[in-house]
Formats: sequence, C-alpha cells, structure tokens
Amino acid sequence: MYTGIVKEQLPISGILNKEGLSTFSLEFPDDLLEGLELGGSIAINGVCFTVTKISGNTVSFDAIQETLALSNIKYLQIGSMVNVERSAKPDAEVGGHILSGHVISTAMVSHIESTENNCRLTLTGESRWLKYVFEKGFLAVNGASLTVAKLERESESFCINLIPETLKRTNFSCLCVGDEVNIEVESQTQVIVDTVERVMAENYQ
Repeated sequence: MYTGIVKEQLPISGILNKEGLSTFSLEFPDDLLEGLELGGSIAINGVCFTVTKISGNTVSFDAIQETLALSNIKYLQIGSMVNVERSAKPDAEVGGHILSGHVISTAMVSHIESTENNCRLTLTGESRWLKYVFEKGFLAVNGASLTVAKLERESESFCINLIPETLKRTNFSCLCVGDEVNIEVESQTQVIVDTVERVMAENYQ
C-alpha cells in the first residue's frame, strides 16, 4: 500500500534487459534506505516492485513482461528519473490517497502549459479506463496522487495541475510532449463504476 506522496526522484543507475525481463537499480539515499529489506515493496513511477538485491546503497528490482507492457518502465535508461515511494506503514499519514501500485495503463502527455508558478499537463488516455476518471476525483500519475482538474471525454483527455512543490519532488518537470506516464485509477471509483455497469447490464438482459 502507498499514499501517493512521492518521497524522492532518483536516476536509474543500472539496467540490464533480457527477453521479457528488465533488471534495474537505483542508488538510495540513507534515509530512504533505512530499514529496507529484501522482498520489501517500493513504488517506482507508481508501479509496485519487490526489492531483489541490496548492495550498499544500490537497490535492484525486476520488471517482468506484463509490467513492461502496461507501464513506462520499458522506456527506462541509465539516467532516467523515476518517482520513488516506500510502502506505507500502518500509522502513516495518508497525504494523498491509498494506492496499490497496480498500474492500469499509460497516458500520453499531449500538452504542457507552464507559467512562473504553475504547470498544467494535458494527458490523453483510453476510453476503457477513462470511464473511471472524473473531474475533481483522485488519480495516480507516475505514483503521485493528483486531482483531475478538467476532463474532456470526447477527446479522451484530461488535465492535472502541478504546484511548485510537486514539480520539485517528482519527475514531472522532466516530461515532454509525447512521453507516457503511468496511471492507477482510484480503486473505490473503479468498483462503483464496474458495479453499476454490471447491474445495468443484468437488468437489461
């Protein structure tokens, strides 16, 4: 479980790609490394990964084919910046909203509007999961809990606003038009929408 509050953005320090498997590593600062053990869960760009190796401050992870297909992890290179969050402790403050680390798909950055103290991203998605997105609702983008500022279903796009603190803590400042970001929809919203669709389908049979 995660809270959607990104703790660090870190560069990929090593990567090894094999058929259907990508092993990558990050150099964790001491405070983020504290208490971490093999088998621990870390969210990288919003995707839940298991720690497979710890050597000093170097922490390694494996991404299998399904993860690579669903997320932007397949695009990682040495030096790529990723958002990192440790799994939440039972007494942790939930500053964002509860996340599982199960990314549903990616969205493409179609427009970036930046001013001195504000940034608005326009993202283009797919109707199969945009049905779970609502204005003023929660959404996780690259693991960061954000609020949907505007939704345009006809163009299959939505906007999110980023404050300076979010830009400082995350890799959103590195994004360019055409980049893909990982999306996790809010779980309660997904359950409600799916339940309503199922009940309506049963009633009209």
